[in-house]
Amino acid sequence: MNDSVPEPSRDLQRNALGMWDLVFFVVAAAAPLAVMSGVAPLAIQFGGIGAPGGYLLGGIAMFVFAIGYTAMTRYVPNPGAFYAYISEGLGRTIGGGAAFVALASYIPIAVGFVPAIGVFAQQSAESVFGLHVPWGVWATIGGVIVAVLGYLNVTLSAKVLGTILILEVLILLVFTVPVVVQGGADGLSLDGFSPGNIFAPGVGGLFVLSFGAFLGFESTAIYRGETRNGEKAVPRATYIAVGFLAVFYSLVVWAVIMSFGESQAVEAAGSDPAEMFFVAMTQWVGKPVSDAMHLLLVTSALASVLAVHNASARYLHALARDGVLPRVLAGTDPKTHSPANASLVVTALTVLGVGGFQLFGADPYLQTFLWLNGIGIAGIIGLQVLCSVAIVVFFARDSHGVGIVRRLVAPTAAALALTAAALALTAALYLIVENFSVLTGAAAATNTALLLVVPVAFAVGAVATRRARRVPDDLRPAPSSDAGLVQGPSRIEGA
Repeated sequence: MNDSVPEPSRDLQRNALGMWDLVFFVVAAAAPLAVMSGVAPLAIQFGGIGAPGGYLLGGIAMFVFAIGYTAMTRYVPNPGAFYAYISEGLGRTIGGGAAFVALASYIPIAVGFVPAIGVFAQQSAESVFGLHVPWGVWATIGGVIVAVLGYLNVTLSAKVLGTILILEVLILLVFTVPVVVQGGADGLSLDGFSPGNIFAPGVGGLFVLSFGAFLGFESTAIYRGETRNGEKAVPRATYIAVGFLAVFYSLVVWAVIMSFGESQAVEAAGSDPAEMFFVAMTQWVGKPVSDAMHLLLVTSALASVLAVHNASARYLHALARDGVLPRVLAGTDPKTHSPANASLVVTALTVLGVGGFQLFGADPYLQTFLWLNGIGIAGIIGLQVLCSVAIVVFFARDSHGVGIVRRLVAPTAAALALTAAALALTAALYLIVENFSVLTGAAAATNTALLLVVPVAFAVGAVATRRARRVPDDLRPAPSSDAGLVQGPSRIEGA
């Protein structure tokens, strides 16, 4: 490792983000428009009219998990998210393994979404403008945009994500409100939220898709050091993001079912899932709005890639500062203080990943996108299970001086909540592994190979972390904490 690198070159910018910027990063990474138009019809196909309740239950489980997750914020200044939290609870070796699983989850998602941008853009250009431009051209344009924004100051990414996200939400609300006001096709019904419909025979496939829709909400903690008043902003942003996604997903899925009528919605989802939302949009609010939705689907995918790209770069940066990865990856741009070197590595891996899949003739959507997203969803749900255990162990070891009421009542309630979250997440992980073909559409051998990426990444990370611990103290980089940040002016107002 090269100790000649000046310390400021490894510093991220303090106070660059506000609370609402964190919300934008989290919700944009979830790609609500892409989830609703591209994935929700499959959830309806598997879960029937109980799909809205499936999304709501997924949100409740994630919200309960967030109780313990955000409680650790004040005690863990390291902005490494899963890596930092699991390290504090279960030890640095296991935390290092978790960090590599995070990288093996986020980076494949970033890689997979780039060709998806191309496919969505190609379809939108043909549908709206009658233009035929190969998906590879659009994917290249999208990839360059993400690479540039990911390299530049994080506040610019926040502005772009915030704008795109607002447009996504508005277009879906423009559809939802008329359906609710006019009473749908056959009248409004809350049957989609009844336990009997939620836990129908297709519940396995439903929960795989609904839990996966909350992907990446833990990334608020990754930006803690770059956020104003991070101790308070991170928990608030996490709760707002998870709560919003839970309500928004369940409301929009319920509305699309109401727009067809319960008797016809499942049939529509099964016959043409890719067009289900666009058909409903055209019928209820007109073709111009449906065309706008086509275009916003492209920007939704672009926003998701940008958010995941930024999260991946910051995981690499945190690991490099802690000596687990080469220190060169901790290098930052001297002007913007973005994790420039880590961002360039994520860009390079994206180019290699997309290029490698295309070299072997893989379909850009059915294979590159779905397979790599399958790895990411399985990995991140697995990390949430491990993090739940780490949180319980962390607070069981030390009450951190809380008063008598909080020591007896609050910890008991939190323990019960965390246990419920851990059980729910464990069940979700089992369902994801058991129904992995729902995510990938691949054969058994391919699914096994894809799932093996997660345990292999964990093993490599654990070994790398143990090796890093044997580096002499005078050669080991400074811990990745708030000390690794530089003070900078606030550019975007937060909460």
